[in-house]
Parts: sequence; structure tokens; C-alpha cells
Amino acid sequence: MKKNYPAVRSVSFKSSIVTLFMFYAVFQSITANAQNKYELNEGWKCAPISNVKEAGTDISHTTYNTSKWMPAIVPGTVLTSLVAAHKMPDPFYGMNNEQLPDIYRTGRGYYTYWFVKDFKEAQAIGGNQVYLNFRGVNYSCDVFLNGHKLNDKPHTGMFLRQSYNITKWMAKDGNNRIAVIVYPPDVVGNPNGGQGGDGTIARNVGIQYTAGWDWIQPIKDRNTGIWDKVTIEKTGAVRIKDPYIITLVPGVRQSEGPQQPAIVQVSADLQNASNVPVTGELKYTLDGNIVSKKITLKANSTQTVQLNDYALKNPKLWWPNGYGAQHLYPMNLQFITGANQVSDQDNIKVGVRQITTEWNARTESRQININGQKIFIKGGNWIVSDEMLRFSDARYDAEVRFHRDMNLNLIRVWGGALIERPEFYEACDRYGMLVFQDMWGSGDCNGRWTDQMKLDDQWTRRKYPDDHGLYLKSIEDQVKLVRNYPSLAIWCGGNEITPPEDMLISLRDSIMPKLDNTRWFIPYSNSEEMSRNVLGGNGDGPYGIQPLSTFWAHKTYPFNSEVGSVGVSDYESLKRFIPAKNMVLPEYDEATGKTKTDSVWDYHKYIGYDGFIDKYGKPKDVEDFATKAQLVNYDQYRGLMEGFSSHMWEWYTGTIIWKTQNPWTAMRGQMYDYYLDPNACLYGLHNGSEPLHIMYDPTDGMVMVANNTFKSHTNMMLVAKAYDMDGKEKMLTQVFSDVTPTTVKRYFSLKGEMDKLAKDKGAFLCLQLLDKDKKTLSENIYWLPDGNGNYSGLQNMPKGNLNASAKSLSSDKVEVTLTNTSNGPLVFFNRLSLTDVDTKQRVLPAFYSDNYVTVLPGEEKKIIIDYKNTAKKNLAVTISGWNVGERTIFINK
Repeated sequence: MKKNYPAVRSVSFKSSIVTLFMFYAVFQSITANAQNKYELNEGWKCAPISNVKEAGTDISHTTYNTSKWMPAIVPGTVLTSLVAAHKMPDPFYGMNNEQLPDIYRTGRGYYTYWFVKDFKEAQAIGGNQVYLNFRGVNYSCDVFLNGHKLNDKPHTGMFLRQSYNITKWMAKDGNNRIAVIVYPPDVVGNPNGGQGGDGTIARNVGIQYTAGWDWIQPIKDRNTGIWDKVTIEKTGAVRIKDPYIITLVPGVRQSEGPQQPAIVQVSADLQNASNVPVTGELKYTLDGNIVSKKITLKANSTQTVQLNDYALKNPKLWWPNGYGAQHLYPMNLQFITGANQVSDQDNIKVGVRQITTEWNARTESRQININGQKIFIKGGNWIVSDEMLRFSDARYDAEVRFHRDMNLNLIRVWGGALIERPEFYEACDRYGMLVFQDMWGSGDCNGRWTDQMKLDDQWTRRKYPDDHGLYLKSIEDQVKLVRNYPSLAIWCGGNEITPPEDMLISLRDSIMPKLDNTRWFIPYSNSEEMSRNVLGGNGDGPYGIQPLSTFWAHKTYPFNSEVGSVGVSDYESLKRFIPAKNMVLPEYDEATGKTKTDSVWDYHKYIGYDGFIDKYGKPKDVEDFATKAQLVNYDQYRGLMEGFSSHMWEWYTGTIIWKTQNPWTAMRGQMYDYYLDPNACLYGLHNGSEPLHIMYDPTDGMVMVANNTFKSHTNMMLVAKAYDMDGKEKMLTQVFSDVTPTTVKRYFSLKGEMDKLAKDKGAFLCLQLLDKDKKTLSENIYWLPDGNGNYSGLQNMPKGNLNASAKSLSSDKVEVTLTNTSNGPLVFFNRLSLTDVDTKQRVLPAFYSDNYVTVLPGEEKKIIIDYKNTAKKNLAVTISGWNVGERTIFINK
């Protein structure tokens, strides 16, 4: 949450003479610009400890010469700075990562660095206060300012904020210097190829994947550095800390129409940094209404203040994606002194919603309700935005928006990483993504299984981390950091394992009830408290590529926290990180079930497509392979979400894909690549998980409609048509249909007829839902294999006749119109790319209303492309399809 401070209002002498007399020492010098907050995110320098012999008290003087120090990236890590300064190669390209020295072999000193930052800030006068805040340092540090050491002992813990009152140490001339020495994790772990290396990285309270995993290579500095924001904050004598907003929405609500009142509860910690008591008023403004309470704070004290409950009339509610709008109320929370001055304030965006859960006896799993309505969970697993912790608001926005565009409604933040940053949660609030937030720990590192790659036995690993007190203190701190975001729905004790028993008891019975008792807390990610399968247990999977029938016909865990498939991106994406000499086709041996793969592909964690690509014809080269992989990707993820949705509230209450993104240039489990370029996985999900969706079960041919909305849809026309490879249409059926809210309705089977039509060359099946105005509500086009399970007809498909045009709708939005003639085949599987005419490169990120689009004979489709890079003016749209040649069309202004 950002703090914004308006000018302090003037106060008349008569109304404030008594107050001014009593508190003259505190408030005499409060000025109009006394309250503000800003980031220290530029102008940092760094140097390895081996090059610096002086003490921090000397280094933190502006007279100390740092002209030869290296520019530093803050927020960032040591490796971030080294790569940015071209001291080390880009670890994301080829096998460059192998050229970087690993901390396990160099020793911790190699990546122990000093960081300095000069900044201008005048001394505070009167009762005003100045604070230096660190939101995250990995792993321990000492902090100095203007020759003074600020911390009595090293600050330890990657996930523990620091705040120092630096008022008395500010330089008289306004020229200040911060010096921070940052030490790597206490235990760096042996990156021996295991999950989390040898597992000892988990002895710290920090990220576990930095020692390597089956989807990532080791990060050589283990993310050492000032990895999160550093801010200067100026307040009056009283500071607002860790406000807590609770909204209660009783009853079962609809997403539209008038609402009964909701209850808003607000509390905050107030810190009085002065040596005298302070009387004032804590108040907030919400929807034009003010709620306040007068309070007197003792000198040098912190007190929690609870304001009276407020009944918000006819509230605009916050809903998950697909179920309603994501309304956010601006709330201004202030502490006003007795002299009528703003001492501190927070501007908070409040989403009015209530989360409850209940056990669904039919599915044998937990059901999540928002505002009294059951929500079928369609989620994706998330690691972090960037393995080198190069976070930005814009990147968070793009990645979360992609998840919205997949028609998902939940992101699970995996437990081997971090509690995500406020900016991530802000994006989730905007786009309606519920968040399933793991705490730190994993079954791999923390001893759930026996593992020959691990240094310690299970009993020892079960006690990780070494410092239980630091873990619990860090959890308390991070809960306070993110608990006000309406998107946060679930707290989880860890990935596939609980924390040690003493920690779990503290979390479950003390910390969470006290700090955040409004959300579901589960002990671990595949706990039996989430679901039980037919055998009574819980788990996750399957992983890797599957026959589509697996998703439809084979029952898995009723609330599955991890189920996934492949995710190789297209050729343009592969060229960004694979050298030309390593563009070597994977060779799959059907007899052995094994794949021979190039070393760079292996290094970037390729997992095989087995024989699925060969069904489209043996690929000629890597470009052909990547093109055919997109067909498989689309089918896999459409089928995954359709299969789970077909059994919602019968077998399942939700599923979460493993995984939807990568924090580096990996080749598995991603809907878009590291560079924010989407692949067909994203659009297969976009189709298969749309809120109102018509679909076809490939196992029994059943046509059904999944309605993931709170509305009944009536008087619709259900249309089923088949097309052969030449585009000849056959009407199969056309019937009126309706479907009730949050349900699946089965209509009829087309299996016999489609098997017959597809027997020789395969066939296309087009399913449509039309409203009373014949507008398409849902369209789904399947390509079915021939009788041998191959796509022989696609391999010899006639050329299509695609007409395309593009026009600019605004400075950052383009509309593309695709038209197919009526006397030819389908124009199949067209990839649209917004490109820079000068560089021939794709504009990234760009957001497409749909992609990998098939256009029926005689049909017209319009695609909207939204992009943020408005500095690029010379743009075009490149289109390439299965049975049309690549073309570039210019954009009409």
C-alpha cells in the first residue's frame, strides 16, 4: 500500500491555543510537506567485501570515495547487478548459467557485498519523524547511516521487514548516505541436482528453489541482496502501522443488483515516537462516510486501536474473475493530531467480500464460497515473476492479466518461493484472481519422503528451518503485509508438508486467529482437509502429457492442487534463449518411451511430448516441431480444464494447474514464456475455461455446457456442425437449450456420427451457443483424429483463403478482422502477432482477445490486441496459420 500525504491544513490560533501550548515540542514545526514516502530505487552502488577494508561507520559517510564501485540494482540481487554491469553473462541464455561461480564452491564471501546509496533529505524538525524501511534483504545485513550503525545485531531473515527511525541521524546539510553489508543465506546448499539441491537450503527462512529444482537451474548467488523496496518515510509524531481491514458480507449475494449492507471493520497500530503523550483521532473515509475514534497515546509507545464497525449500505462487491466485477473502494485512513494536523495516513483499496468454506459431501472436498456463492476453482500454480527477483509493477500486471485472460480465477503461490509482494496482490485485486498463498516449506526439502539426494535424513529435515522463532516472526510480519488484499483467499502451511509441529500449532492456534482469522488456513497444499479421493487420501498430479481421455474419464483428487502438462513455446520464443547450433529436434523412441534431447534443451528442463507431435506428421525441423507443439498444447490445456469442469460439483470443487509460468527460460509448464510471449497453452485454457462454455467429451461424444456464472442462460440455440478437410459442412443438430447457474448440463452424444465422419482423414467439430439475436455466446472447434488416432487429414489440408485487415482503435489498441471465403476449407489455427516493422520483433507484452484462431468457411472474426508499449509507432500484425502462409498486414489509422 502506498502512502500519499496531502498538505496539512492551517489551524486558527483560538481553536488550538491550548493544544499548541501542551504539545509545542511535538508539533511546532509540522509543515505542509512534512508527510510523504518515496523509494530509494536509483543511484545505488555496490562492491564485494573482499575489495572493502573499511568499517560501515566509515563507508556510510558521504566523504568516503565510492567512485570505483559498481552500479547496483536495488531492489535486486548481487547477480542482478553483476549481469546488468556485464560482469557476468545472461544466465537465461543457452548454458551461460554454468559459467557463473556457484556460492557452494566459492564460499559465502564471494557474494557478500556492500551497497551504498546517497540521498538528499533535510533534518526533521519539531516532532516530525523520518524512517528508513527495508521490505526485504536476503539474508542478513548490518545497516549504517551517516556514520552510525542502526541495528544492534545483524538483521536476519529474507522475509522480515526492517524499519529504522533515523530522525536523529540525519545530516545537517541534507546529504545522507546509507551503507548496507549483505550476507548470503547462512546455509547455501549443495546444488547436486535434487529438488532444492541437497535440501539444506531449507535450513534458512528463505527461498528453497535457489539450489535448483526439476524446472529450474540453481541461482548461483542464492538471491543474495537487497531484493525488495527501500523507502524513506516521513511522518508526524504518530505513525500508522499495519492497518487491518475486514469486510463481512452476510447471506448469499448476487453479483448485480441492490445489496443488503456489508460490515467494515478497521483497526491499526499507532506508534507514538515522541517523548510526550499525544492526543488525536484515528479516522477513515469510505464511500463519502467518516468513521473515527479519539485516542491518547502514551509517549514512546505503540497501541492497537479498533474503530467501531461500519455498515456500508448497498455495497459494490468484489468477485472472482468470471463471476462479477472487482470493485475496489478507496479508503483514506488518517491520524489527526489534537492540533488538527495529519500526522500520518494510508490510502487503501478495499474490496468488499467475504470468504467462507464448507465440506462438499458429494465431492469429498472443500468448497470455496465468496459472498455466499460457491466458486468452482480454476487455478494456476505460480513460482515467482523472475528468478533473479527483478520485480516490477508492470510485469506483475502483465502476468496476472494473462491469468485473467486464461479465464482462471485463482493463483496458488508455491511454498518453495515467497509470500508474494503487495504489487502482485494489487494486480490480483484488479483482475479478480483469488490467491492460495503457501508459507515456506516443501515436501522435497523438508523431509516428507526419503531422498538419496539429500544430505540429512528425514528426521533432521523435518525440523527445518534451524530458527523456528525467526520463521514465526517472519510469518507474523508477512501476514500483516498482505492481509488487506481481497484477492488473498487461502493460507497454506507449506507445499506438500506441514511445518514442524510446534510451528504449525503456533500458526493454526495463535498467529492466524490473532492476525487474520477471516481466511481458510490449511496445514499443507494437498492436505486431506482439502479433499479425499476414493481411497480416502489426497495428493496431486498427474504431471506431463496425457491422453485427453485422462482428463475426462479418470477421476483424480477432488480438489487437486497440482495437475499439469507440457508447455514448449513457439519457434520465435525458442530463438530467444537457444543458440542456433542447439536447435536440434528431440528424438522420441516409441519402443522405449524415451526421448533423446539436446544438452541445452535438457538444461532448460524440456519434458517430452512423446508421440503426440508425430500424430501431426514427423516434424521436419525445430520450427515445424514448435508449430505442431502448439496444437498439442492447445488440446492438452483445453481438455484439462474441460475435463475437470465436466465433473464440477460431482467429482471436483476445483483444480490448479502445475504450472502456468516460469521465472526463467524453462521449457515446461508455462502458458507464456519468460519474455511474456503467450503460446497456445494460454488460449487453450482461454477457450476451455470460459465462464459459459460448450464442449465435447472425446471419450463418449457427449455435448455439454458448463455454466460458471450465477445467471441462468435460457432460450439459447445449441448448434453442432461437422466439417471435412475441404470445408464441406454437415449440420448435425440445432436445438434450443438452457442451463442453470453454476452447473453442467449434458445434452446428447455425437460419438457414433463423429467417429464415422472422422474415420478416414479426421474431421472438425464446431459447437456453438447462440443467443436470441444469433450472437455467438460460445464457440468451440475441435479437430478430431482419423480412425488410427492420427491427424492425417490435417497433414494434407488444402490451402485456405484468409482475408485480413487491421485498424487502430486507440493509441494502444488494434482490431484485426479475419474473413474466410465461403468456398474453401477452414482457415485453421492462426497465430496473430503484433510486431515492430523496423525490428521484425514481436511487441511484448501484448494481449489478444483470442489467438490460435480458426475461421470457418464464410465466417468473420474480430480480434482485439491491447498493448502497453505506446512508444512504438511503426507497428503491424503478422499472421501465420496451419494452412495459410505467413503474412504481415499494416494497421490502418
